[in-house]
Amino acid sequence: MATSKHPVLRTVWWSADLLLKLAVVTLLYSGAWEFSVRQYLRGFSDAIVPAAATPEQKVESILDWLRAGPARSQLPAPEGLAQRDPETTLNHQELLRVCGTATNAFVNLAKSSGLAVRRLLLLTPDRRAKHVVAEVKMEGRWVIVDPSYRAILRDAHGRLLTRKDLQDPETFREATRVIPGYPPEYSYESFAHIRLARLPLEGLGLRRFLNAVYPRWDEEVDLTLLVERESMALLAAAIALAVALLVLRILLVRYADRQWSFALSRRYLRLFGSSPNPFTQSALN
Repeated sequence: MATSKHPVLRTVWWSADLLLKLAVVTLLYSGAWEFSVRQYLRGFSDAIVPAAATPEQKVESILDWLRAGPARSQLPAPEGLAQRDPETTLNHQELLRVCGTATNAFVNLAKSSGLAVRRLLLLTPDRRAKHVVAEVKMEGRWVIVDPSYRAILRDAHGRLLTRKDLQDPETFREATRVIPGYPPEYSYESFAHIRLARLPLEGLGLRRFLNAVYPRWDEEVDLTLLVERESMALLAAAIALAVALLVLRILLVRYADRQWSFALSRRYLRLFGSSPNPFTQSALN
């Protein structure tokens, strides 16, 4: 059987083989990057957060550090920086004044301190983000912390408030009037943990599909680090790509074995090495 009869199969085989090797290299790189970031954050949080503190004390320690600001802040202009890299956001005063990057810094430090934390987007009626805050699990409830205003939101009696509490206009006014310059439009009528509108699939109804299949996905699936840490996002993408390409490679081998009765051994499935291509001239003749 001539190779000219199977150009597509040969192309797919070689492409999948090359992409799989690139995916594995990316996986190793992103794994090392994520490990480095975690070590950096662990050391950073250990320096500012007491190990034996309560969750509320840990939150206050991080907010105290945010109020003081980083020791080093003379870096390039914020627009030239990687704003989802915690090693950048933690060392630039300007970024710590912006709600998105301030929440990024807070979330990464809180996670490294052992706190259950996730970001929360406050949305306009047309579902555009107007503000970003954090939710921290304290006393069995997801309490609102606003890193950009360095505040844990409380009522007049000092009770920690959740987003549901803050949906009440009077409670919201009570909690925010003690925070100088807090905009009244940062209310909690509409919110999300992940803004799917930024993804191409949102136009195809991704949120509606997820809501129909798993109504509590936004509440129960924690994807915060995927959007707040570049190294984690790259690692997750590399894992997904490597798994998909490995499955494709296995399917190609099985297809060739079944279609042409090739005696393909397990060694063909190795990620690297001199695995023969079942779609070469010798195999197809």
